[in-house]
Amino acid sequence: MHRFTLLFTATLFLICGMAFAQKQYEANWESINSRPVPQWFNDVKFGIFIHWGVYSVPAWAPASADIGIYAKYSEWYWWRIMNANDKAGQLFREYHNRMYGEDFLYQAFAPQFKAEHFDPDQWAELFQKAGAKYVVLTSKHHEGFTLWPSEQSWNWNSVDIGPNRDLCGDLTTSVKNAGLHMGFYYSLYEWFNPLYHKDVDAYVDQHMIPQMKDLVNRYEPDVVWTDGEWDHPSETWRSTEFLAWLYNESPVKERVAVNDRWGKESRGAQGGFYTTEYDLVHDGEGIANPDHPWEECRGIGTSFGYNQLETPEHYMSSEALIHLLIEKVASGGNLLLDVGPTADGHIPAIQQQRLLDIGKWLDVNGEAIYGTRKWNGAQQNQTLDNVYFTTKGKDLYIHLTKWTGKNLNIAEVSKARTVELLGSTARIKYNVSGNKLNITPPSIHPGNSPCEHAWVFKITNALP
Repeated sequence: MHRFTLLFTATLFLICGMAFAQKQYEANWESINSRPVPQWFNDVKFGIFIHWGVYSVPAWAPASADIGIYAKYSEWYWWRIMNANDKAGQLFREYHNRMYGEDFLYQAFAPQFKAEHFDPDQWAELFQKAGAKYVVLTSKHHEGFTLWPSEQSWNWNSVDIGPNRDLCGDLTTSVKNAGLHMGFYYSLYEWFNPLYHKDVDAYVDQHMIPQMKDLVNRYEPDVVWTDGEWDHPSETWRSTEFLAWLYNESPVKERVAVNDRWGKESRGAQGGFYTTEYDLVHDGEGIANPDHPWEECRGIGTSFGYNQLETPEHYMSSEALIHLLIEKVASGGNLLLDVGPTADGHIPAIQQQRLLDIGKWLDVNGEAIYGTRKWNGAQQNQTLDNVYFTTKGKDLYIHLTKWTGKNLNIAEVSKARTVELLGSTARIKYNVSGNKLNITPPSIHPGNSPCEHAWVFKITNALP
């Protein structure tokens, strides 16, 4: 090879290498927002949220009261008993005084949070059987109690008091060994931290940012899921500074996914994937840009943390949860479904049963969920009841949340190589005429139904 050619080739490789080197992100939203949400997050679709802490000891909220969604969260117990100036606070305080006495301090619950029956391998196995692909644990809720030995939370963490165990570390090991993505919820603010109320800048500098970096460096999470941002703008929280470090220098810089809760102005506007909570963005409904990666989070019942008052009527049924998963994925989102373990480390049996039922359905229909995207043609089929769509490559999946046996007429489909009912060997009659697919469903009964609660037709080579 000619010397000039060798030199040119070497230079070209150097330029290409520099071009493909990781982009350096600056501490401003324009730069931070230019980083795409990692593809793995867009593919996994279903995750498990875990709210677990000192609040799991009293484990109480007025689940049946007409007080709004947020006031039924048992994890807000400390705040509610200290702010008994509304109906919700009064109910919490009345319960607390009756059960524990007016002078009983919330901090006295910490030694009772023992997690003595916590088996992280069993949890990870349950999540895997549920079909979940990622897990997000509350490393620290608004009460400030950390589930790892944080230097910034001396004697108010799970190693110094209560379980005397690194709960974050133990679950991380088990979840990663199970092949799932592990992440952490982290509250930016703390209700009753003296430094936070005295000097928020000092709190951010000396407490919050060191804590978050410690969490990332110790456990290398795939998700950093922040909350408690509403008191201040992201500038006060120094959010873009932390995210620049996370994207440029941290050990998870290439794969970590983050949410949008980084300042009181940031939900649905800044950061990574957008979040809804019981279908709300703060008190507003929905998200402004549904084409941006997003995630719905909610409990199986009315609370994120375990609430001993919840009965089966407060929990969504397995059917409703499967329909919820289908609805969110068909709309382009993920579902982060919460479990609230008890103080001793058990996941309530009814919550386990719901998860296992979801997993049983996903065993049959998972290919219509994982790695899929929403279908633009769904807009031309909005008049169809109980019908949802997902796509993967050139294949179209038609989800039926109610089986009627009636013919399906799907617009915006001009070709189909094959049509099958997932999990079934039944031969499907179909034809394509013009720009419409007509499917004659097979006869389905309890003896030959491939699954319960929802059914999926797979149309191969249906899309351009």
